[in-house]
Amino acid sequence: MDLQRFKQEEPPAPPGEERKKQAALESIQQLGQTSLPAPGPESNLYCMTIIGQIEGHLTLPPQNKTTKYEHLIPQLVAAEQNPKIEGVLVILNTVGGDVEAGLAIAELIASMSKPCVTLVLGGGHSIGVPIAVSADVSFIAETATMTIHPIRLTGLVIGVPQTFEYLDKMQERVIRFVVRHSNVTEERFKELMFKTGELTRDIGTTVIGADAVRYGLIDKVGGLGDALKELNGLIEQRRAND
Repeated sequence: MDLQRFKQEEPPAPPGEERKKQAALESIQQLGQTSLPAPGPESNLYCMTIIGQIEGHLTLPPQNKTTKYEHLIPQLVAAEQNPKIEGVLVILNTVGGDVEAGLAIAELIASMSKPCVTLVLGGGHSIGVPIAVSADVSFIAETATMTIHPIRLTGLVIGVPQTFEYLDKMQERVIRFVVRHSNVTEERFKELMFKTGELTRDIGTTVIGADAVRYGLIDKVGGLGDALKELNGLIEQRRAND
């Protein structure tokens, strides 16, 4: 007797469920998260992660862990427009990356009308510093570090005065942004940026946790619970003022 005739086959999933699974899989592959940019009604907060290297106009090698800025910008716009989202939490563990892409993300976070809190875990290095200070309140874990150094150019560099002037202007943009959105003075930030003898192959400074707060770069030392508590407090203030 052919037992295969009596074998129960698993019923196919409904088309809607199949589309949801496919969308979730694509979200994990593209954005590194299981939810779409607009969260459901179960939460009024949106969490964005910036990890690895911030990828700008040039595609980085496949072995690099990257965060693509063209993914982050639409998510921030969606969070700003979604009436169900009342606050944004940005978690950073980044080595830095493209300067203009990092500044674009930082400017977008700073210009949001909704409360925003950043939390540096592991590291918020290089161009991650402006992103870390761009929110209403910034937190850093006790063991997290931030590396502050001058801007470097990679690839073809033309040895003419205009190249130096362009680099100097870009560096001033970063310095002005950080000073404007944190409590650090321009003199102290430049002192940290151009310090020699601390970094092995570069000039600059690495600050850890409480030191970042002491210099005025970051507002508070804390973790996830502290950041969420602060964000919920900012949301309550915004509700009271509306």
